[in-house]
Amino acid sequence: MLAIELGDDGRVTMAGRLDSIRAAAAQEALDRTSGTVTLDCAALNYLSSAGLGVLLRTHKRLLEGGGKLRLTGVNGHLLDIFNYSGLSEVFEIEPAGKPAP
Repeated sequence: MLAIELGDDGRVTMAGRLDSIRAAAAQEALDRTSGTVTLDCAALNYLSSAGLGVLLRTHKRLLEGGGKLRLTGVNGHLLDIFNYSGLSEVFEIEPAGKPAP
């Protein structure tokens, strides 16, 4: 299951699993965002390669419009995925337990 909440302030919250089954729904929701978007990952407990693709496509689209995708509340497991894939160099990532700016 994946729950997605779009806030009026450019904040998006995802909870559950962002995998190949839920990637299309996540992409559809993120396609409605613009500018600088903060994705709260505190309740996101699984991220597949399909989910990484959703985040990369969204980040690229936002960059083209002068914005970006920021990730906050990223737990240790997800942080490992970003580090091992080299994507920690692409995204602005705030690990879980650190205060939001």
